[in-house]
Amino acid sequence: MSKSKDSDAVTAILDYLNRQNRPYSAIDVFNNLHKEFGKTAVVRALEDLAQNGKIKEKVYGKQKVYVADQSQFPDVDDSELKTMDTQIKELQDKLQKTQSTCKHQEQELRSIDTSMSTEQARERLEQVNQEIECNKEKLATLTSATNHVRPEEKDKIYANQAKYVKGWKKRKRMTMDIVNAILEGYPKTKKQLFEDVGLETDEEYNVKIPE
Repeated sequence: MSKSKDSDAVTAILDYLNRQNRPYSAIDVFNNLHKEFGKTAVVRALEDLAQNGKIKEKVYGKQKVYVADQSQFPDVDDSELKTMDTQIKELQDKLQKTQSTCKHQEQELRSIDTSMSTEQARERLEQVNQEIECNKEKLATLTSATNHVRPEEKDKIYANQAKYVKGWKKRKRMTMDIVNAILEGYPKTKKQLFEDVGLETDEEYNVKIPE
């Protein structure tokens, strides 16, 4: 890397550490500067700055951390720190409320985006009114009909249905008992047995026994 590029790296890194005033590792600085300078150049710049006393270097095991020289900053007394802490807390609360408001507004916006437009609502209302009129006509036809089924006839129909369904279930159960008995000594599959004897099943025709 050229000397001018090295000089740019030193200047940019020193300015960054002074502005942030937080401890960073070399890889942190490399990433936070959006990899504008090579990793080797960043490490070399940090070491040069530390050797020249412009920043401080602290070693934690195998990890090196760099931070701005604190002597360049004015002293802050306890009251100022407390005031700053209070301001930070107020700003954090304000940020939380703003984020909550933004989230609520985003939800409302998504709801509006997925809802019908005024024109679509009018079209749907017209369709519903047409359906209502059609159903009114059907209801009028049904109520004016003279061939209503009498209650006793309806009860008889339901009773017959129950009897036939019961018989259906009974015969199906008996048939399957016989099939299972044959299968105990039958050398082929159940499906092949049905084909051999010409037995058709409800399932074959998608027929279900009424409840």
